[in-house]
Amino acid sequence: MLMKVIHVDMDSFFSSVEQRDNPELKGKPIAVGHDAERGVVSTASYEARRFGVHSAQSIQVAKRLCPQLIIVEPHFQKYKEVSAQLHDIFHDYTDLIEPISLDEAFLDVTENKKGIELGVDIAREIKQRIHETTGLTASAGVSYCKFLAKIASDWRKPDGLTVIHPDRALDFIAQLKIEKIWGVGQKTAEKMHRMGIFTGLDLRNMSLSRLTQEYRPVISEWERKSVSCEQTFESDISENAAVTIHLYHTVLELVRRIEKNDFEGRTLTLKVKFLDFQQITRSITVDHILHTKDEILPLAKQLMQQVEFHSHPIRLLGLGVSNQKSATPQEENQWIELELEFEPWPNV
Repeated sequence: MLMKVIHVDMDSFFSSVEQRDNPELKGKPIAVGHDAERGVVSTASYEARRFGVHSAQSIQVAKRLCPQLIIVEPHFQKYKEVSAQLHDIFHDYTDLIEPISLDEAFLDVTENKKGIELGVDIAREIKQRIHETTGLTASAGVSYCKFLAKIASDWRKPDGLTVIHPDRALDFIAQLKIEKIWGVGQKTAEKMHRMGIFTGLDLRNMSLSRLTQEYRPVISEWERKSVSCEQTFESDISENAAVTIHLYHTVLELVRRIEKNDFEGRTLTLKVKFLDFQQITRSITVDHILHTKDEILPLAKQLMQQVEFHSHPIRLLGLGVSNQKSATPQEENQWIELELEFEPWPNV
């Protein structure tokens, strides 16, 4: 049985909440962020995006692009409350939920609580309930894996619903611009363009040996040294609530990877990359093997307390566990990236 995966992504989440709660902002170009010299756009309304305003952009640049832009201070507690409403709706259909951020998540609805046969019908129902409950719109993508569901949810934003059927998947990816492929950022896209890769079909036709020459080699020793995970945010985060939520979900993902690889390590390393691309790591070593969320989360919070992020927004957050027994003191403070093969969620 093929999996049925839905990716739900709220449309311009922060700015949509602000427009919902302040009727004077409806239909106007707004950007959520701190209006300061070094302030950054967290989310821009669709009215502002027409002027070239986008997330992670300097507030000052955004104002030059859109002189009539209205800057709204973020209210993360309110966004968190709406996020909780979303997850209440999700749980009516499945408990196999993988949150990505406050406003998006993957749902495995292969065996759903309502016994609905088609994933598209579940997605349509969830979208309707989100609108009725929160007054907001969401876009959804449906396919047989997370990768395609994510791409599908971005296809017809806002308020879109796209299904990528297994029979159409290869053709769909073939005509997709390389920039639209999940995980391909600006720098990777530029590198691929230099290689003559502009579409999914170009990528498929590129030989593995050619790609290997251009991108980092797979080093088998990495897996023996550490297990790690990281997330780059579309919108930089600097509020306590947002940082705490993302740290929590990063810990959950790290625990999942530790279990998958049957890994044993005693050193936890926190990796933080800031808005200006400055990167720091903080590590702590304990006298027992780190296995569970209850063991790792308090340590992760302890390390995060050493990071000043209120005036220095975070663009990337990562956690890793390394094996103290086999690692030298120098290796314990080194961030090691582990290549992990994607696997679908297990049936439960």
